[in-house]
Amino acid sequence: MDLTILLWIQAHMRCDVLDFIFTLITKLGNTGIIWILLTLILLIRRDTRYTGLVMAIAFILSAAVVNLGIKPLVSRPRPFQVHPIELAIAAPYGTSFPSGHSATSFAAAWAYFITRKNRLRWGLLALAAAIAFSRLYLFVHFPTDVLAGIIIGIILSYAAKLIADRLVKNGRWGIHASP
Repeated sequence: MDLTILLWIQAHMRCDVLDFIFTLITKLGNTGIIWILLTLILLIRRDTRYTGLVMAIAFILSAAVVNLGIKPLVSRPRPFQVHPIELAIAAPYGTSFPSGHSATSFAAAWAYFITRKNRLRWGLLALAAAIAFSRLYLFVHFPTDVLAGIIIGIILSYAAKLIADRLVKNGRWGIHASP
């Protein structure tokens, strides 16, 4: 089923324009740079510092759990290794399950979502979803890799919020939990 979905995407969506667009989108998730920059901006401002802290913890947790824990244990090959295909990007190294791009993107975006009540939170979720889908479109992750990454990211964002709440208890470090 995983491979069937990927092959459908390749047969019905693949074109030069989308290759270009999804390559750019996936690059936003490379090394998590977009999430790191947003987190740093949030940490600078006093009124968004708590959200920045939750996002930082969620991002670090997800990167560690996925890249140092689950991926080495599961060691699943990537789709292009199972079904050779011409890729739109350079073949990524490492294993496939779960998707690190999806996990870190959803960890950061969901951390923002649960700590801020503004319209930007929907945009960040859309960006995380676009990054996750780009991994399918580019044939570098199976759908179950991406789904697992999303679930892990969301769960770890709640864990990050619990950790942040303990860290800022009594207003230490000039950070106060959001109401």
